Amino acid sequence: MLVGQMKKAVIRTGGKQYVVSEGETITVEHIKDAAKKQDFDALLLIDGDKVEVGAPNVAKVKVSAEVVEADARADKVTSIRYKSKKRVHKVRGHRQYQTVLKISKIV
Repeated sequence: MLVGQMKKAVIRTGGKQYVVSEGETITVEHIKDAAKKQDFDALLLIDGDKVEVGAPNVAKVKVSAEVVEADARADKVTSIRYKSKKRVHKVRGHRQYQTVLKISKIV
């Protein structure tokens, strides 16, 4: 493996896929009952010039992550319903729960 290249993997959580590398911090959809450590199966592994594609997961490859913050909140998303000259004005706001993970190792 060359000096500048790191091991990367693609994981799936919350219906989405993320490209992760060791030491990286990512924000994912909320994971219920999140323990201090989470393990994910790798869908794809990039190790230097070598690429392994899983069907559906790469055999014997796990991505370990530590939960940094279990109940983080995303930015507020507002939706507005407005009709001019009709006195109709409705504003709704929503903040989605998220989980912040730090990727500890790809084994």
